[in-house]
Amino acid sequence: MRKPVLDATDRELLALLREDARAPTAVLARKLKLSRTTVQSRMERLQRQRVIAGYTITVPDELEQSLVRAHVLITLVPKQSAAIELALRKIPEVRVLHSVSGPFDLIAVVAATSIGELDALIDRIGALDGVERTTSAIVLSTRIER
Repeated sequence: MRKPVLDATDRELLALLREDARAPTAVLARKLKLSRTTVQSRMERLQRQRVIAGYTITVPDELEQSLVRAHVLITLVPKQSAAIELALRKIPEVRVLHSVSGPFDLIAVVAATSIGELDALIDRIGALDGVERTTSAIVLSTRIER
């Protein structure tokens, strides 16, 4: 599949959907100054092109205040990325996994119910076959999330 080409309207539509993925087509059309049919067609095209691959929920911070969130920076043994990714997918506390450049190979965003559980989770990640070492940073607050 070739790389999708997005115009300014597509980017604006995606920005609106990031704000509210359940926004009615009529509301999106009004904000974009387009017809509902045009907006629906664009959304269907973006889904076919896998630009929009799904809709998700974002739980507000106040509902997750009791959770301890952290970024776990992971250094891998060479050629272990696929196996580690598969193992991390099976851990429900891993919310996001980024492949990155620099001194670390992966950054996992995790959430645990307590510091003790976070400690055990980081130990569990560090014990995965192919993980050379982990470094973690606890998230104190989120200042911007788009």
